[in-house]
Amino acid sequence: MMPQLVTVRWRQGDGRRRRLYVPVLLVLLVLSPLLLVALLGGLVACLVYRVSPTGALRAAGGLLWALPGARVEFAQGRTALLVSVR
Repeated sequence: MMPQLVTVRWRQGDGRRRRLYVPVLLVLLVLSPLLLVALLGGLVACLVYRVSPTGALRAAGGLLWALPGARVEFAQGRTALLVSVR
């Protein structure tokens, strides 16, 4: 299943906490013209490095479908960042 929502939470150095919700489908629709350019660039890169374009596309799709439920957390000093994909 494709991820639907990405939640980004961060704590600034002064202790304030922020939360940002990013709907994946809306961002995908807005950036779809750039997606076509990225797809063409990926095809050219596959041809240059002699990688199967279908294999690369399957691997990217597998990575995208494995994202729901992923949590990535970074912390340095008093600043922290948490990204969770649902």
